[in-house]
Amino acid sequence: MIEIVVDEEIEARFTPPARIEEAVAAACRAAGFQGSEPELCIRFATDDAVKALNEAWRKREGVTDVLSFPMQEGPDFDLGESLGDIALAVPFIATEAARLGLPEQDHALHLIVHATLHLLGFDHINDDDADTMQAIEREAMNRLGLHDPYPFDVEENPEKL
Repeated sequence: MIEIVVDEEIEARFTPPARIEEAVAAACRAAGFQGSEPELCIRFATDDAVKALNEAWRKREGVTDVLSFPMQEGPDFDLGESLGDIALAVPFIATEAARLGLPEQDHALHLIVHATLHLLGFDHINDDDADTMQAIEREAMNRLGLHDPYPFDVEENPEKL
């Protein structure tokens, strides 16, 4: 079961994407996990709420687009138990989507795919891990019929970051 929470401060002007469950399932399948629907919580939050979480849990100042809080350690994940929590900064994501020329809902789905992969133990700390994670994200996004989240080479187009 996927629990969806929308902060009271933004619920009047924000509707969560319709394909959240499909995005989580696509990330799981692309990562090689089959079977039952994963259990997790996705919170659509204010920038201030995500900023506070980022500072409290990651010891990093400022808001970020998405945070993930894993509840299990791999490699043997039980999709019937909670994988963890995801928090998305809705105003930040809207600004980021506009800058990237993407529909806000599609960008949010990409970030849900990205964060789900973090809950499944994937990371992008080093180049090899980043390449692996990006390939899985691309596959999941392709399964959803959405944009390539990494359409450019950072070294060739650093201004896109």
